[in-house]
Amino acid sequence: MILQALYDYYLRRQADVDPARRLPAFGLEQKEIGFILEVDESGQLHAIIDRRQMSGKKKIGTSHLVPKGIKKTSGIAANLLWDNAEYVLALPEAKKMDLARAKGGADEYLARLVEMQQAFRDRISTLPERAQSDTGLRGVLAFLDANPAEQVGRFEANAEISASNPVLTFRLIDDTALVCQRPGVAPHLVAAAPDGEATEEGDGSNAICLITGDTLPVERLHTAIKGVRGAQTFGANIVSFNLDAFNSYGKSQGANAPVSQAAAFAYTTALNALLAWESDQRVQIGDASTVFWAQKPDALEHELAALLGGGDNPDAHTQQVKALFDSVHSGGFTGVRGDNAFYVLGLAPNAARISVRFWHAAPLHVIAKRIAAWFDDLSLVRGPNDPEFPTLFRLLTAVALQGKADNIPPSLGGDLIRSIFTGAPYPTTWLHAAIQRCRAEQQVTYMRAAAIKAYLNRFVTTSVSQPREIQPMLDIESPSTAYRLGRLFATLEKIQEEASPGLNATIRERYYGAASSTPVAVFTTLMRLKNHHLAKIQSKGRAVNFENLLAEIMSGISDFPVHMNLPDQGRFAIGYYHQRQDFFTKRESAEAESTAQTKTAH
Repeated sequence: MILQALYDYYLRRQADVDPARRLPAFGLEQKEIGFILEVDESGQLHAIIDRRQMSGKKKIGTSHLVPKGIKKTSGIAANLLWDNAEYVLALPEAKKMDLARAKGGADEYLARLVEMQQAFRDRISTLPERAQSDTGLRGVLAFLDANPAEQVGRFEANAEISASNPVLTFRLIDDTALVCQRPGVAPHLVAAAPDGEATEEGDGSNAICLITGDTLPVERLHTAIKGVRGAQTFGANIVSFNLDAFNSYGKSQGANAPVSQAAAFAYTTALNALLAWESDQRVQIGDASTVFWAQKPDALEHELAALLGGGDNPDAHTQQVKALFDSVHSGGFTGVRGDNAFYVLGLAPNAARISVRFWHAAPLHVIAKRIAAWFDDLSLVRGPNDPEFPTLFRLLTAVALQGKADNIPPSLGGDLIRSIFTGAPYPTTWLHAAIQRCRAEQQVTYMRAAAIKAYLNRFVTTSVSQPREIQPMLDIESPSTAYRLGRLFATLEKIQEEASPGLNATIRERYYGAASSTPVAVFTTLMRLKNHHLAKIQSKGRAVNFENLLAEIMSGISDFPVHMNLPDQGRFAIGYYHQRQDFFTKRESAEAESTAQTKTAH
């Protein structure tokens, strides 16, 4: 199902009306090229064009359409009309050369470079005669026969090429296209594979393709998938049989799960495009690299990453979420659009392989409703500086030690994404992490409270017992003892603050952890302290108001529990947060009213 959906997506992108969005045809790929060697027909090197650009702290090449690369092994295998400097120039990489000298193997390394360059030239020689008559290709062959390393050595770029062993390719002087893209060369690239194979990775045998159902040559080694964070830099495989234990019925490599060369090229090209760093159809949450696409083109494909990740513009993010709510409630995802299949694929690194963390396929109207439900679960009264719709990243860092992304609990991000798209309960690790941070820092922040509320309300909607849902704002009718205890603790803290303004620490710093887990151990003491604090409040009317509020809260508490489980600790945190926000809101209203009266008097 996954490979079939990716294959269909490749075909869809191949037929895209926008040429910039079309994926490479079979036998081609987008490759980051570091330098372009500009030669003339006689093989004379005229220029070395640096195609690298800064990405973060390092330089990366610019993407160009070139013949599909082969899967590199420990042996010698050259790509067609592009490769690294070792293959193209027989130029030793500086670090490898130093290491070879240290081990006394410099001569062997240099001899291997000669073999590598010969393999590169031989690969070009496999092109048909019609291709080899092309002016650009003749120039490349002449360059390779005329001591290419010596020619490159005359240019300033030689030092960087030797140091970094970048990917190189060719262009004819005064031409705009690469040699491999010239009209006289491009149509013959696939035909340059060895006899009986359409690609170097094929084994020449035919079988029924598991994706297309056609009998075609089988791909032996599938193209590596790049862009999964934490995987090997040169890529990893989603389909792989790299140990004998994985083989069956005497078959080896790709023959165990036969996928035709064309279909393997299609699904790997599609997945690599989705995972590309510039793709707007991927989001990185924790260790899960998540991509999404639809069977037919839809705007949600390109909006979903911003909806979940937030993007760089908070206001735009808010408008996008509101637009989603409007579309869901106004029927924007009904009919043909709503029936469009939508796919979500979560991938995680696993040594040389890529593991599928989750896979979800559903009609678009279901996906849209579940995303709206996610933001609805998070809905909570907030302060003026808190975002109306929290992003996943901020929610995760809020429950991580020191608020650092590196400390986000392993697999939490992926588990959370899975719950969003499947409608399943949110992971218990999310609730545990949020409560742990509240206790460790004695602070119930907006993000942590939103996480706790979301977990508890999703638990309610999927529970048989159907306990009362937590409201976005203060719920004075809530029968939950834990919720009322949270309100009580917030009220006792507020009384202390008004009794002794300017305190460096309140009961929260000393008692929050115990109050939220073992109430009976501390609330008796806190209730005694309350009488002392009330007596210190100068405004008797204010003290009476607090007494009335305490009576209202206590009316729903029969006794103080000996111990509260994790969900009740969460309800305690929400009760505390709601009551504190209510105090803050009333203070703001009073200040605004006072300001208005002053202006009227003047």
